[in-house]
Amino acid sequence: MRAVLCTAYEDHDALEVGEAPSRAPGPGEVRIAIHAAGLNFADTLMVEGNYQVKPELPFVPGLEGAGEVIEVGEGVERVKPGDRVAATVEHGAFAEEAVAREIDTYPIPDSMSFEIAAGFPVVYGTSHVGLRRRANLQAGETLLVHGAAGGVGLTAVEIGKALGATVIASAGSAEKLEVARAHGADHLVNHRNEDLREAIKGLTGGRGADVIYDPVGGDVFDASLRCIAWEGRLLVVGFASGRIPKAPTNYLLVKNCAAMGVFWGAYRHRDPKVIADAMAELLAWYEAGKLKPLVSQTYDLAEAGTAMADMRARRSTGKLVVTTGRG
Repeated sequence: MRAVLCTAYEDHDALEVGEAPSRAPGPGEVRIAIHAAGLNFADTLMVEGNYQVKPELPFVPGLEGAGEVIEVGEGVERVKPGDRVAATVEHGAFAEEAVAREIDTYPIPDSMSFEIAAGFPVVYGTSHVGLRRRANLQAGETLLVHGAAGGVGLTAVEIGKALGATVIASAGSAEKLEVARAHGADHLVNHRNEDLREAIKGLTGGRGADVIYDPVGGDVFDASLRCIAWEGRLLVVGFASGRIPKAPTNYLLVKNCAAMGVFWGAYRHRDPKVIADAMAELLAWYEAGKLKPLVSQTYDLAEAGTAMADMRARRSTGKLVVTTGRG
């Protein structure tokens, strides 16, 4: 089968398209004809050898994909050949076929395209687990979302609204902020030309944000600790800025606030029911029209490296998707 191959831990320029072997599903597994695969920041780290998981070379990148079930292994009961599904994998979605665990495979509504489904599980799952489970975001609270027009940030804006919060979107350009507004943000802050602390204090009557969602890190994280509310919760989602910040614990003490990590992928093995429950609610919200996923650009398998470069340079909004040419 045709697949994107990572043959060396370098950067996206080292990716190539070649042939990879298909394999039959084992017990509890599902083989899927992939139509589209979602690109995540973790994919860029993985091909560089800088991710928590470091696959043996050569490997096929891609943490999530969508398509049709071809074959199921022994004991699989929830899906059958011909079903339209989205799935998550350790890696391997940037290919014409992928094998996923049944527990990581989700039937999708007829109204959901493969392109939307391909980019749905990781970013929406991350934001749902972060906001609902880790931060326990409540209706009426104020949520500040950094990187609010990016793949994961935009989902946090939508989920924050679905949970009844007032959402402040932070991004680095007027164009990106307008994308966040279109997806429900109540207030907009350009962190490149506004003082983030003063802007948030002004929007919250001096109180600060109850929950802060940060996939950016670096200077943005530092500023977040200066505008978080008493007993606030700061979600550490990622480090798109490139700098991993350090939290001065005196801020946590004085404001009685918490900085907490959101590593969504770990739940796949430690507590998969958390992800399954989140996906059930997210898909129900999608069918109810509460979520409107944005796929801003699609790329052929051969352009996977270009897609990663665009993500790394933060040139994109919403989700980037790689397609296989099926259907």
